[in-house]
Amino acid sequence: MTAAAVPPDPSRCPLCGAANVCAMEIAHETGVAQPPCWCMSATFTKALLARVPADARGLACICAKCAAVAAALEETTRAS
Repeated sequence: MTAAAVPPDPSRCPLCGAANVCAMEIAHETGVAQPPCWCMSATFTKALLARVPADARGLACICAKCAAVAAALEETTRAS
């Protein structure tokens, strides 16, 4: 008998597990309209998006810290 996969928590970053503070998810959970999410102006590198587990893609947002670290790393790599 195989255990069923646990769906990702849409309020948690699929990379580090921290709260992702996604305004769209907060609005979905509470039914209260939110201002535009921080992620609408964030940079998500291709390398960062590729690290998201397949079962969480499109279901859980990456947190601001993981996005910022990946963007800084890519900028450093380009400057080298």
